[in-house]
Amino acid sequence: MESELYKEYKERVVPALRGRLGYKNPFQVPRVEKVVINSCVSAQSSEAKQALEEAKAEIALITGQRAVETKAKKSISNFKLRKGQTIGAKVTLRGDRMYEFLDRFIRMALPRIRDFRGISPKSFDGQGNYTIGVHDQTIFPEVELDKIKRNIGFDITIVTTAKTNDEAKALLAELGVPFSDRKAQAKEPAI
Repeated sequence: MESELYKEYKERVVPALRGRLGYKNPFQVPRVEKVVINSCVSAQSSEAKQALEEAKAEIALITGQRAVETKAKKSISNFKLRKGQTIGAKVTLRGDRMYEFLDRFIRMALPRIRDFRGISPKSFDGQGNYTIGVHDQTIFPEVELDKIKRNIGFDITIVTTAKTNDEAKALLAELGVPFSDRKAQAKEPAI
C-alpha cells in the first residue's frame, strides 16, 4: 500500500520539478532516499542505561521500527567517553515507512511546535541532504504525555538524491516542508 505522500510525489512533485528545473527525463528528478532519526544520550550520567532504553522505545514508537544502538567511534577523556561505549540510538527508514513518517512529520508534528514559523532553509549539508533537530518528542501524536519521564531530543536527516542544496530545497518544498522566510521574520517587530 502506497502512502499519500508517495502518490503526491509521483503525480504532482515530479512533473512540477521537471517543469521548474528543466529535467528532460523523469528519472533525473531528485527523490528522498532515506530518513535517519538519531538520538544521543548523555554517556556520563548514572541513569544512562535507562535513558538509552527510553530513547530506543520512544524512537521505535514514533517510527514504527526498532532502534539500533550507536557506539562511540573513539575515546574522548573530557567527556568520560570510551571507544565502543553505547551512546545513542538510531533508525533508518526507507520506502513506504519513510514516506509515511515524512507525511506525519510534515503535516502533523511540525505544526504542533510552539510558535512555529517554519524550519530553517540553512540546514543543508552542501550535497542535498537536510537535517533538523527536534528538542521534544511530544510533537508526535503517538507519544502519550502521561508516560514521558524525560524529554528526548533527536536529529532527523533527510537524505536525497539531489546534487545541490537548491535542488533538494525545491524537492522538499514541493513535498510540503514549510521553510521559513528569514527576511520577513527579520522585519517583524519583537513582542
